[in-house]
Amino acid sequence: MRLGFGKGNGVDPTGVLNAIASAVVVANRDGNIRFVNQATEQLFNTSASVLCRTNLTDYIPGDSPVFSLIRQAIDGATLVADHNLMIESPKIGKHTVNLTVGSMPDESDCAVLTFEPRSIAQKIDNQLLSRNSARSVSAMAAILAHEIKNPLSGIRGAAQLLEQTSNEDDRVLTRLICDEADRIVDLVDRMEIFSDKPLERGAVNIHTVLEHVRRLAENGFGKHLVFEEVYDPSLPPVFGNRDQLIQVFLNLLKNAGEAVDADDGTIIISTRYQHGVRLAVAGADARVHLPLVVSVRDNGPGISPDMRESLFDPFVTTKPTGTGLGLALVAKIINDHGGVIEVKDVPGGGAEFQIMLPIYNRALAEDVDEGETMKNRGETV
Repeated sequence: MRLGFGKGNGVDPTGVLNAIASAVVVANRDGNIRFVNQATEQLFNTSASVLCRTNLTDYIPGDSPVFSLIRQAIDGATLVADHNLMIESPKIGKHTVNLTVGSMPDESDCAVLTFEPRSIAQKIDNQLLSRNSARSVSAMAAILAHEIKNPLSGIRGAAQLLEQTSNEDDRVLTRLICDEADRIVDLVDRMEIFSDKPLERGAVNIHTVLEHVRRLAENGFGKHLVFEEVYDPSLPPVFGNRDQLIQVFLNLLKNAGEAVDADDGTIIISTRYQHGVRLAVAGADARVHLPLVVSVRDNGPGISPDMRESLFDPFVTTKPTGTGLGLALVAKIINDHGGVIEVKDVPGGGAEFQIMLPIYNRALAEDVDEGETMKNRGETV
């Protein structure tokens, strides 16, 4: 199919369409796909070359209102729309979109579909909310370390002195004081990992990280689980910190392992390359492409709607013995990397965490290093 804006005007129509955040699809009456932009690749989790050889029914159920809107637009040579339309299938997951369908004057049997899913602006808002929550915990950790750990040390020391001259019944109480003081110190120590220390980053092979984490899980908490890997071996290195990325995916696998059934628990770890998401990375002037996507999917019961909005907030947990710091830490580390983390339901049951990360390039690394140096000197970045 030829898409043109006129002769000799120097405008590349494909480039213009790829710059649009909404997914644009050209399909005929039967649903055969003739053209897609980059945002469609992200929505359908499939490359353009594959999409243009397939039919919309491969990604959207044939009884979806999408197909009746295509026919209405083509038959009436008009523009039709539907808002808050749910499209769902095992291939693309579940999405609520605003759909506009218009006929093409030069192609009487084709229509242009524009899908507007949850906007990038909403992703950024969620990212900023998670970052602000993490910063609040960072400030709290600094206060706790200074204002609580020192007095607790004195309390514990006094309890130990009392224990030396106490009878057996009183020693139970002094031991209780020491144990509780140790527990509070341990909690404060865990919160100190939220502190805003400079993050050392470089080129990291994400598959080496994931293999390491999987081996840890299989030999520890995940002995009873089935792990499946769906990797894209051609992915470039991540611009990240290996140890912190290990912490992120270890937490996600542990959460997934606790959510699934002990008898048939399955966790799928996958990687892929996507187009279209660009965000500002901390310390850098330019907006950075986030093409590398790592997904952790489980077949558990999923996440309840009332927990979804506060899932990455500190001290929010559904576990009886949980502290609610695990996912808050994950969100902070991903935000420190300039990435985005999302969670969505899996059709048929389960939850999927998707992490979008920047790839390594020398210019980005130098830009971030310069920004960190200026920040440490107290200069304006």
